Amino acid sequence: MIINQEKLFSIITITYNNRAGLKKTAQSVMTQSCTDYEWLIIDGDSTDGTQEDFSDYPQAGITSEPDRGIYDAMNKGIDQATGKYIIFMNAGDQFAHQDTLQTIRGITTTSPDLIFGDSFEETECGEKYYKCAKPASQINRGLFTHHQSIFYNRPSLGSRRYDLSYKIAADYHLTLNFLRNHKSASYISEPICIFEGGGISQKNIRLGREEQFRARKEGGVPLGENIFISQKQKAASFLRRLNPKLFWAIKNWHRNYSNFK
Repeated sequence: MIINQEKLFSIITITYNNRAGLKKTAQSVMTQSCTDYEWLIIDGDSTDGTQEDFSDYPQAGITSEPDRGIYDAMNKGIDQATGKYIIFMNAGDQFAHQDTLQTIRGITTTSPDLIFGDSFEETECGEKYYKCAKPASQINRGLFTHHQSIFYNRPSLGSRRYDLSYKIAADYHLTLNFLRNHKSASYISEPICIFEGGGISQKNIRLGREEQFRARKEGGVPLGENIFISQKQKAASFLRRLNPKLFWAIKNWHRNYSNFK
């Protein structure tokens, strides 16, 4: 398949043995009112029947081969991307609305290095929570929104890629370092994605915290601040497991009355 070289967006979908999730993502991508995008599916050589559905996605550029994990696959997607803005919408994830890309299209006219917004987070139990983004300037505290609610300016991204030595937090590591060099970040107070919970980062929370600590250390965050942030994340994780509804209420109250005021 020949992919139009002049599309505004590159939507990259990583998948491995998630046939049902890819179908859900495909429905979301293919019903976007804005069609100024290329869609790249990077499949890790799935064995669950995923490949039987590839003919249902005629507008997608598809790569299906073994890889070294999710971040290796994401790097392959970046290497193939030609759009001005890259977003990862992995198998199981969806755009929040049919007009999401159309809304973001208006923001791209000023060519910010990064565009981000809020998210819906879908739990394994089927509950859905609204996750408000924090300011990008608070990147030291952790990823300020879901990765699927971030558009990266591809020319600004340049040769930067995900560090495969990180198993959980390579997305945080990349974004932290990206914002060290590119400060132009535009926020939209609308949800961009519906994030499918239960993934590897949520099943390995401790490793994720340890890798974020390492990323901040490598990024020059002072040790005392780094420890404080890590302990705060640990407390938040405990509260989330203990009482998810209270966790989300506090999180969004703090955002609404503090971060963007």
